[in-house]
Amino acid sequence: MDYSVEEYVSFLETKGFTFGEDAIGFIFFGKRYTEASDVLVNIAIEITLKAQKNFDGSFYVSLLENLKQKNITNKPQAEAYARELGLLS
Repeated sequence: MDYSVEEYVSFLETKGFTFGEDAIGFIFFGKRYTEASDVLVNIAIEITLKAQKNFDGSFYVSLLENLKQKNITNKPQAEAYARELGLLS
C-alpha cells in the first residue's frame, strides 16, 4: 500500500520515531522543492532514517534531489542507489 506523506509520518511515529516541527517542515519543503511523488518522499525519509539513525533534514533534501535527478521511482532502485553511495550496507 502506498501511504501519503502524512500517513507515512504518522505510521513511523507509531513505530517510535519522532518528528519535530522542523523535520516536518523539511519533509514538505523537500517535497515541494523537488516536486517529488509521495512514494519518492517516503523512500527518501526511510533511507534517511536508516543511514543517519535519525531524521536529518538537509541530508533528506539532498537525497531527495538526487533520487529525482537520477529518475529513481521505486524503493528497489532507491536502495540500490543508496548502497552505491555507501549510505546503506
